[in-house]
Amino acid sequence: MECPRGVSFLLVLLLSPAALPGQTTQPVPSQTSAAAPASPAPPAQKPAAPIPANAPHMSKQTRYEIIRDFETQLVYARTAFPMGTKGISLKDGVTTPNGQELEQLLTVWGPALRPGDPAQISFVQIKDDHIHFDINGGAIRRKKWYQHIQVAGASGMPVELSPNETQQNAHGSYLDIYFDKKYVPEMSAQQLRDLLFPVLDFNARNKEEAYLDSVPPKVKEAIQAHYVLVGMDSEMVLHAKGRPPKKVREKDGSTEYEEWIYGEPPQDVDFVRIVGDEVVRVETMKVGGEKIVRTEKEVILDRPDREAQAKKERERPPNAPSLRRPGEDQENVPKPADTVSPLPPTPPPDIPQPSGGSGPGATFAGH
Repeated sequence: MECPRGVSFLLVLLLSPAALPGQTTQPVPSQTSAAAPASPAPPAQKPAAPIPANAPHMSKQTRYEIIRDFETQLVYARTAFPMGTKGISLKDGVTTPNGQELEQLLTVWGPALRPGDPAQISFVQIKDDHIHFDINGGAIRRKKWYQHIQVAGASGMPVELSPNETQQNAHGSYLDIYFDKKYVPEMSAQQLRDLLFPVLDFNARNKEEAYLDSVPPKVKEAIQAHYVLVGMDSEMVLHAKGRPPKKVREKDGSTEYEEWIYGEPPQDVDFVRIVGDEVVRVETMKVGGEKIVRTEKEVILDRPDREAQAKKERERPPNAPSLRRPGEDQENVPKPADTVSPLPPTPPPDIPQPSGGSGPGATFAGH
């Protein structure tokens, strides 16, 4: 027996969930909206409160927490670290060495880290008036625990258990942070991170971000726009444009320079001229044939005075070693007449001389 069409429609309405009292329906999300939105990047950690002026000595428990927190931690460098036993000291936000002295150390020993390079804190030691951090193994290679063991032989002399290894670690460096007080005050790990920010970045997510935070704002904007400013150094050009497809070495009079060429026709072509480590000229050839040349400095960086340094090296110091006697003037030193070297001194007569042959010996033999 078939139900009338009107009765079946009424039954559907009564049995549907929407018609039941106290019950609500929610729309089913579509396929396009089913995917959850990407979670935003974690916000940067807020700076901690400054260390109080009357802070007590760092407690033993805090020392353990600082060492556990910082050892083996990965960071990014915000300044250059020289190789060798000459590391970086930090006090009141000022690093030592810096400027010309730092450039000289980097030239002689080479850089262990450059701004933006990733690094690892390999060792932390809290001393009386400062905290010591070994970077990438430190400047001195530390011995293993078994290398401290000594065994005495029958004669009482120590016997080596393992061959001696060089303790010099040429690839690492270190950082010492000093405080206004004569002791290391009580502080939190975040307060210590804030103090180390001039040299180490704990919040950067990658090398590029760490490097951009270490350059002036104008340079940062230019690098993000892939634009080269006159006055940049070669490292900044690499971050702005990447490695050049072509390099040309030329000479303009007595000045040697390197031309970095970016792009190929029919696109815009940039010619970046670098003298030493500074961009002195940027020439852009547009697609339409327009030529744009920029030679005026657009950014001024803190660079050591290389000319003054070279002049200082050429000057002879007043206490330089000399063969002259004390008080002897350079004008009183005997000089050969007519640029002819004087004869060697005559040896004493009691020393026998050869009787034949040529040379001074033959002259004195017949005397």
